[in-house]
Amino acid sequence: MSWGKSGESSERRSYHHGNLREALVKAALALISEKGPAGFTFAEAARAAGVSPAAPYRHFRDRDALLADIARQGFQAFARALESAWGGGQPNARDAFDRVGRAYLHFARTEPAYFAAMFESGLSGADYPDMAVEGDRAFAVLRTACDALTETVPKGKRPPALMMALHIWSLSHGIAALFGRGDRARRPIPMTPEDLLEAATLIYLDGLGLPGPGK
Repeated sequence: MSWGKSGESSERRSYHHGNLREALVKAALALISEKGPAGFTFAEAARAAGVSPAAPYRHFRDRDALLADIARQGFQAFARALESAWGGGQPNARDAFDRVGRAYLHFARTEPAYFAAMFESGLSGADYPDMAVEGDRAFAVLRTACDALTETVPKGKRPPALMMALHIWSLSHGIAALFGRGDRARRPIPMTPEDLLEAATLIYLDGLGLPGPGK
């Protein structure tokens, strides 16, 4: 009977209209941009991707698993951006460190949906270890930069690199979240986010006795 083949064909079209996993990620990113990471359902993501409500379960057990995969991809891209900005600490640790800060803000501005999934989804790294691994990789770039900076200070006066990395991460993230995003959550300020971060970092690092840019 033709009805059986028609139903099968319809399901095949809904599933094989392209790469389902990528289509779901793309649809979810658009929904995150519009509604935030907590503002849409799994069924809405399926509908936006043009597939049946059951199709997403072929790849993700639920909406949180989809969000975790998006966050994982975001952290992966984020880590690559920070690593590229660090550039092995050349030509000197301080200048390379400043590039990392600018790269942080650039990512938040140009990838606000990924940024929201990474930091606002409320997902636990214990539940999604692949996501946590990529997040740790991104933080490791900043830790490496702080290690390099502290080595420019005499041993007896070196601040703990981990403490310094946590302080700078918090500072950079706060500016990125409030002023450096590329969506409607961005708040206006009478200076660029880059200038704000540069000034704040200068004050912080100078307070630790670290040498200035170009040294």
